[in-house]
Amino acid sequence: MMTMSRRALLGSALAMPALAQSGFPNRPIRLIVPWLAGAAADSQLRGLAPLASRHLGQSIIIENKAGASGMLGAQTVAAEARGDGYMLTQMHGTNFRMPAMMARAPYTIPDDFSWIIQLVGYSYGVVVRSDSPWHTWQEFEAHVKANPGKVSFGTAGVGTTQHITMEQVARARGLEWLHVPFRGGGDDVAALMANQLNAVAASTLWGELVQAGNLRLLVTFGVERIKRFANAPTLRECGIDIAQTSPYGLVGPKGMDAGVIRVLHDAFKAALFDAEHQPVLDRLDMPRTYLNSADYAAAAPRLLAENTAAVQALGLRM
Repeated sequence: MMTMSRRALLGSALAMPALAQSGFPNRPIRLIVPWLAGAAADSQLRGLAPLASRHLGQSIIIENKAGASGMLGAQTVAAEARGDGYMLTQMHGTNFRMPAMMARAPYTIPDDFSWIIQLVGYSYGVVVRSDSPWHTWQEFEAHVKANPGKVSFGTAGVGTTQHITMEQVARARGLEWLHVPFRGGGDDVAALMANQLNAVAASTLWGELVQAGNLRLLVTFGVERIKRFANAPTLRECGIDIAQTSPYGLVGPKGMDAGVIRVLHDAFKAALFDAEHQPVLDRLDMPRTYLNSADYAAAAPRLLAENTAAVQALGLRM
């Protein structure tokens, strides 16, 4: 019977995945999604979680905690004393803005979190009902300018990328409109369909309604046009020098073990680039914006500074 040398055994142990070395995870992982079920991020993360579970050998349980403009996930994770890797949340753009909008923020970026992986960005646009009088962004903008403070638009909440972008557009173009915040998950689009709003600025949860002819897409927020809606111009094409994709990722409580972070990163990266995940991204019009753990942690202070500057320039407060 062949026996292995001590050196060979050591080499074999070093080659073993961190999963086997650490024993992590040995129970299900809780992933807090700070939006209503059905929101774009919720749909993407629900598509991602089962694929990551295959690599982790444990299930990932999605828990929706909507409200407070999507802050509840970050707030919950920041308050979690056990950085053992069994509680994660989505870290999105609004979380970088809220500290600048509050007298006392419930968390500090980047120190209160362990930065695991950046995943994807959003595709955003402004939609109106198909029976509205506006067929182009220029027509809508002209109407807003002629009726200051009378045109309403909905978003997923105060301080969200949609809200910030619309306020930046208003400042750039001398517009005055009425912002109506919702909780995310498409309730703003439902209110538009019920004729309770004039417009909605949102990620592409409106996609099927636009394709079905119920809603009309006037403009999108990205650097390039959305492939699925190639006829709709970007803000830049309409003469407004603003582009937004608002990338997001996953974080855990501060102080997580480096080996645990590596296990989680590797599992979610494999899931992100899995061919089975591509249809989810296509349906949600989400571009990959992958960053590894170290690069994501390094990017966090810059993202905080950029978002703080945007909030302060607009004078936004909760």
